[in-house]
Amino acid sequence: MNPVWQAYLRNRHAIFENNCVVHFGDSATELEDPQTGTIVADLSHYGLIRFSGDDAPSYLQSQLSCDIREINLQNAQYGSYCTPKGRVLASFLLWQQDDNFFMQLPASLGISIQKRLSLYVLRANVQLSDASDTLVRIGIAGQNAVALIEEITGSSCNLIQPMQVIHNENFTMISLAQNRFELITPVENAVTFWERFSQHAKPVGANYWNWLDIQSGIPVILPETQEQFLPQMINLDAIGGISFKKGCYPGQEIVARTQYLGKLKRRMFLAHIATTEVVKAGDELYSIDMENQSSGNIVNAAMSPNGGFDILAVIQQSSVDSYQIHWQSLQGPVLEIKLLPYLLPA
Repeated sequence: MNPVWQAYLRNRHAIFENNCVVHFGDSATELEDPQTGTIVADLSHYGLIRFSGDDAPSYLQSQLSCDIREINLQNAQYGSYCTPKGRVLASFLLWQQDDNFFMQLPASLGISIQKRLSLYVLRANVQLSDASDTLVRIGIAGQNAVALIEEITGSSCNLIQPMQVIHNENFTMISLAQNRFELITPVENAVTFWERFSQHAKPVGANYWNWLDIQSGIPVILPETQEQFLPQMINLDAIGGISFKKGCYPGQEIVARTQYLGKLKRRMFLAHIATTEVVKAGDELYSIDMENQSSGNIVNAAMSPNGGFDILAVIQQSSVDSYQIHWQSLQGPVLEIKLLPYLLPA
């Protein structure tokens, strides 16, 4: 995390753990009125890898599950980087800015994924670099987000659909969902933007932003869940993160076989767990039909405004259809399954 930016946020009462803003002095109130309030969040808990060079598009096309041809200056995409066995090593948001591509993924995975990707550059004209400290990412969300962005940036925020992107000389803006946006700007501009946004929006920690991702059904693979899931298991096929019309990439044969033979037994679900204990990524789930074997795993979890935790979890579909799903053991709290904001492919 950029030390100048971190020092500024500390002066604004940010409390850090492992270079992540956990709250701004009062974590208990940050999730109040999540449907009506407008918030501003530092997104430095995500790392950023820059890909530059003439061969960057073809190189990325050969490594990632999404179709790089669909990414341009106006459109971003979700995607995944997999092992040869089709297991997800990282999920990410990918966009283009000038002639560069930027991959946003958890900071805890940034170094290892950049190192692994670098091994396959070979003779291609591609340079990978860590851009986490040079570009600040700020999240803005809420009913007044659009009006606030237009007032502060002086630019029309004409981003109707998710994954649309606009650029100007001071920032890049990505529409993530209705009334939820990410602003990317150089460090020298970030303080001015934060000062102005925080006058009209509540500064919040990473848990709030993670909760918004969960409500949107967007999976974020963490070190605890690497290599556990196929891309379809975490619904990347439902949010544009997999292309079945492109060429080879690591794991492509297994991903395609799963798609066309229809053997996907596990899917990602949105759910709530009513508990005061801490729910974590990687936690196991159980159902009576699986006896002592796990029927699923938590992908992401965040404290809920209603108490307990809201989660994304990959679970055996047959178990969800017919049985209660329990957290950690068959005696544990029961998951309350909720509707995802998108339809899953048939």
